Amino acid sequence: MAPELRHLRYLLAVVEHANFTRAAEALHISQPTLSQQVKQLERTVGVQLLDRTGRTVRLTDAGEAYVHYARRALRDLAAAERAVLDVSDLSRGHLRLAVTPTFTAYLVGPLVAELHAHHPGITLDIKEMPQDRIEAGLLADELDLGIAFQGAHLPGITAAPLYAETLSLVVAGHPGVPAPPQPLPVADLSGRQLALLSDDFATRGHIDVYFTAHKVQPRIAVEANSIQALTEIVRRTELATVLPDAITHGHALLTPVPLDPALPARTVTLLQRESAYRSAAARAFTVLTQHHIRTRGYVPA
Repeated sequence: MAPELRHLRYLLAVVEHANFTRAAEALHISQPTLSQQVKQLERTVGVQLLDRTGRTVRLTDAGEAYVHYARRALRDLAAAERAVLDVSDLSRGHLRLAVTPTFTAYLVGPLVAELHAHHPGITLDIKEMPQDRIEAGLLADELDLGIAFQGAHLPGITAAPLYAETLSLVVAGHPGVPAPPQPLPVADLSGRQLALLSDDFATRGHIDVYFTAHKVQPRIAVEANSIQALTEIVRRTELATVLPDAITHGHALLTPVPLDPALPARTVTLLQRESAYRSAAARAFTVLTQHHIRTRGYVPA
C-alpha cells in the first residue's frame, strides 16, 4: 500500500512539535489515531522513522532522509494545486509577498494600489520580515515573491535587480526653504545627535558600517523600530536621521541632505525560488513593479 498524503502531513506535524500529543492537538485528531497512522506509514515504508524512546520524539536517520522528500512532495503538490487554480486572465488569483521593513514605508503601498487598480480580483498576503526569513519562506514554498537586497543568497534563490536604493541624512523640512546646496561632510556628524533605526533593521547595519569606515561617531539620541515614528520624531525635533531617499521624496516636512562621501547605494532585488511555478498574479506583480520603478525615476541597478 502506498503512503497517503495524510500520512505525510501527520509525520511532519509530529516532527514539527516533537510530541504526539501537541501534534494531535494541532491536527485536531486524537493522539491514539495519530500514533496509529504514523505506525501505519512506518509499516508501509518498512523502516522506523521516529525515535520514541526519549523525552521528545526525534527522527531516526531513515526518518531524516524520508522527511526531506515528504516535504518536497507536499510542496510540489501545493504548487500543482495553485497552478490548476491559476487564471491567466487575472480575473482572480492570489499572491504571497514578503518585504524587508523599509519597503513598507514607500514601495509596498504604491505597488499594491497599482495591482488593485489593474487587477482587483487578485488577493494579497503581505508580510514584513528579515531577509533570511524571506528566503527561507521562498524555499519552503510559503511565499511567491520577496523584495529585499542583493547579497549572499541561500542556494535555490534567484535575485533579479530592480533599482539602486540611495540614502541621505534627513532633517526637518520647512515649506519654501530649499535644501542645502552642498553635501555635508560626514565628519561634521561626529558628536551630532541622531535618531536612527534600531539594529534589527538591515538599513541600520548599512549605516553603522558607513560611519565606522569614515571614523565618525555620532551620538545616537533615539533608536526606533518604526520608520513612521522616526520621521515624526525628526520633523518635530532638531534631531537628524539617515533614511532611503525614496522615503523623503515628496515629503514636504522632511529634507534630505546628501553626505560627502555619499552612503553606498544598495541594489534592491526581486527574490523567488529557482524553478518555482510563477503564477499569473506573480507575473503581473513583477511587470507592475518594473513599470513603477521606471516611472518614479529610481536609479537603475
